[in-house]
Amino acid sequence: MTIEAFQRQIEAIYYERDAERGVPLTFTWFVEEVGELAKEIRKDPQGMERLREEFADVFAWLATLASLLGISLEDAAQIYAAGCPKCKDTPCRC
Repeated sequence: MTIEAFQRQIEAIYYERDAERGVPLTFTWFVEEVGELAKEIRKDPQGMERLREEFADVFAWLATLASLLGISLEDAAQIYAAGCPKCKDTPCRC
């Protein structure tokens, strides 16, 4: 699945509910999901299935925030396509 397809899938599943909630509360949910990911990393970095689920949740909330704000994650990712956005090197030399 491409980044764009993932973002569209998250829109199809959650956009209406997330739009009703609004950006500020949706952002709060996103931050909570990042916190859950942090807990899983600290607790058991080898627990791959739980980590996979938490990364998926964080990515889904990021996608819904981007959609609510009219941002394409596919387009945003292009900022890194040529390497570091500042020095343009891979790996970064900044």
